[in-house]
Amino acid sequence: MTVADVLLLALGAVAVGSGAAVVTTSHLVRAGLYLVVSLGAMAGIYLVLGAELVAWVQVLVYVGAVVVLLLFAVMLTRAPIGASKDLDRPAWPARIVGGGVGLGLAVLLADAFRWMRFALPAPGTAERMGAEIFGRWVLPFEVLSILLLAALVGAIVLSRPDIGARNGDEH
Repeated sequence: MTVADVLLLALGAVAVGSGAAVVTTSHLVRAGLYLVVSLGAMAGIYLVLGAELVAWVQVLVYVGAVVVLLLFAVMLTRAPIGASKDLDRPAWPARIVGGGVGLGLAVLLADAFRWMRFALPAPGTAERMGAEIFGRWVLPFEVLSILLLAALVGAIVLSRPDIGARNGDEH
C-alpha cells in the first residue's frame, strides 16, 4: 500500500463521513459547513490523483461559490438556523428508500462494468478541458448560472416584506 493509497482512503473516509453528517444533522448551517469539508476532501482526492485543475475548480466553484451562495440564501430567507423539530419526519422511510437506491446503484454499477479493466485514455490538458467546457457544455453552464442568480433574487424578495407589499399592507 503506497502513500497515495493511504491518502485516498483517508480523504475518502472524510468525504463520506462529512457527507453523511450533511444529511443527518438537524442544523442547517452546520450542514453547509459539513458540505464544505466534504467538497474539500473531494478536492484533495483530485490532487492525489494528479488532476490539479479539477481540484482547483472544485475549490473555487463548489467550495467557494455554491456553498457561500447556499449560506447566503439561508441567511437572506430568515429560515430557522437551529434545529427544528416541527419539520422533522420519521427517518425509517428515508432509510429504506436510500438503502434501496444505494443497493440498486451498486448492482447497476457491477452489472455495467462487470469488474473489467479498461485502458486509460490519453492524459488531458487544460486546453482540452477548456475547449470541452466552453464548447459543448457552455449552454448548461450558463443556464446553471442564471438559475442560481434567480434563486438568489427570489431569496432577497422573500426575505424583505416591504418588496411587493401594497400600500398599507406592511406589518
